Amino acid sequence: MLKKIFLVNNPKGVIGLNRRNIEFIYPHNKRKYYTLADDKVKAKMILHRNNIACAQTYAVIDRISQIRVKWASLQNHETLVIKPAKGCGGGGIKILKKIRNGQWQSSGKTLTDAQIFQHITSIISGLFSMGSNDACLIEECIVPHLFFAKIYDEGVPDFRIITLKEKPLMAMLRMPTSRSDGKANLHQKGVGIGVDMKKGTLTQVYDGKTYSNHHPDNENKVNGMKIPYWPTMLQLAKKTAQAFPLEYLGIDLVIDKVKGPQIMEVNVRPGLGIQLVNKCGLQSTLQQYSL
Repeated sequence: MLKKIFLVNNPKGVIGLNRRNIEFIYPHNKRKYYTLADDKVKAKMILHRNNIACAQTYAVIDRISQIRVKWASLQNHETLVIKPAKGCGGGGIKILKKIRNGQWQSSGKTLTDAQIFQHITSIISGLFSMGSNDACLIEECIVPHLFFAKIYDEGVPDFRIITLKEKPLMAMLRMPTSRSDGKANLHQKGVGIGVDMKKGTLTQVYDGKTYSNHHPDNENKVNGMKIPYWPTMLQLAKKTAQAFPLEYLGIDLVIDKVKGPQIMEVNVRPGLGIQLVNKCGLQSTLQQYSL
């Protein structure tokens, strides 16, 4: 077994929530535009309108009375992703795969239509969006690029790129683990892997407590691995930033096996764990670009 190699230190220029809000979010993002990123349906409309590569939208359900009819229209698909439009942190997301006899399965469990309807109802009722009414977004399921299988071959990994005034500042790869139920979010037991922005390569793995040179479920070394489509992803992040009237964004991208890089989500309040993943503070990065 390869050993985890160093404990978390305090990288130079790391900022906290208050400083992020005062110096990054408030001066650069007008509150009236927050909903364009917070609401995944509105964000997808902007992406589609600007011909930005992203998962195809199959259906939007915002009333319980629509569930049965719209669900019937989706039965020609073999895979689906169900997510709350206003959810955060991966809550409420289900990846469905069709198995024998037209049944659906999620996380290894077979679901009846009634169970799926109940989940969609919970989304619409606001269970995953802090009590406010919500909509259920049903979209194309991304098939991860083979690159990720060298690191970990379950779930859907994504890249988070932080942009300010359309300039990519920092990035990380978020990977699921055997403990994260297919989700890549750091607070749900996924791991973050740092990115060398100039070289387009991976650096160290961070599990929320310690650093390592490999994924916790795979001993293959990740440091120095070249990221496929890296220049394309940077350009896609810039194009996405240009499409939104928000200057400070966390842009999430996935790499589909066939279609290549796709935008997954846009975040107006990106978390700060990316600093620890890269062992570099946002303030230090900001000074490098003189923005």
